[in-house]
Amino acid sequence: MPAFPNRFADWSATPARLLLLALALLLAASALVPIKAAHQAIATRGLVEAITDQAKAGEARPRDDDLKVYDAVIERLGKGENYYELVAEEHRKASYPVKPGFAVRLPTLAYISVWLGETGLTIAAFALLGAVVWAWWVRLGSEPGLKHYQAMGTALIFLGASLGLNRYYFALHELWAGMLLALAMALHRPGQKWGAALAVAALALAIREHVLPFVLLMGALALWRRHWREALAWGALVAAFLAGLALHHHFVALQVLPTDQPSPAWLVLRGLSGFLSNVVLSGNLRFLPHWIAGPAVMLMIFGWAAWKHPSGAFATLLFLGYGLAFMIAGRPDNFYWGMVIAPPMYLGLAFVPAGLAALWQAARLKS
Repeated sequence: MPAFPNRFADWSATPARLLLLALALLLAASALVPIKAAHQAIATRGLVEAITDQAKAGEARPRDDDLKVYDAVIERLGKGENYYELVAEEHRKASYPVKPGFAVRLPTLAYISVWLGETGLTIAAFALLGAVVWAWWVRLGSEPGLKHYQAMGTALIFLGASLGLNRYYFALHELWAGMLLALAMALHRPGQKWGAALAVAALALAIREHVLPFVLLMGALALWRRHWREALAWGALVAAFLAGLALHHHFVALQVLPTDQPSPAWLVLRGLSGFLSNVVLSGNLRFLPHWIAGPAVMLMIFGWAAWKHPSGAFATLLFLGYGLAFMIAGRPDNFYWGMVIAPPMYLGLAFVPAGLAALWQAARLKS
């Protein structure tokens, strides 16, 4: 069986020691910084309460404010109303901004929800989760040196993506976008097969603008590898999306009234706490104590970095890039943005032991 392709196996002592020191500092910091969202009036229960509190088991959880708006939009769209007219009205009812255009969601998921209905969405969620798990099972089993990680890695992917079955969040755009990106990552074979990944990423991008960095990075790395046809395809997707986004903003602008107030600023500089809060609260890590969940996110990225493969490099750059973005942009009530990247991050934990062992061994060598 081929050995795990470890990025740190041939490192010299000095870089290995520096990375170990940086990792130790990041782990300590991530265990200390607060992980929190904005204050919510709706009480939620942790894992223990969800399992043991039988008295509340039959109670329906009240809808969060964002989800109430999306529910109303879907309901009215199903009655044949114009999307942009009704979404502007619902935003005003909830005291949500209508401008700039980014404050109003793309209509894709609302139309899909109307077409499929609640039962159809449930079936779609199970099908998408099954596709994600199966695609990663195949991917891990076919990559040199990863057969040993196939079972553990697939289990971690299931753990990360299983939030996609939570019907409570079906109206949330980031939920579906993140599941689709997890599938696109599994389907993408750098320099070999990319058409299916492109199609899946295109659907995710049509649902949520936050997928754009994923598409841009795919295109940039295709250019770096001189895979011209693939780079052109990703570039064409970006161009088509920007044209569609401009049209979306045009229709939103038609609904803006002089009395409409602009959205509060999204640049709030939450730092490391913002990054960790987005990822932890957007997945099953939210059930763990914060001093464990925070370092787990750091280890996920480290594990991906340890995989010496174009996909490992892509994932590392992707997660670090989104991490930086979440540190700079996004209010505390935007924590669910983390769903866009959270599902595939969990796989990195499978590679952590091998990565740490190689890095430790390299750090012990004399330069």
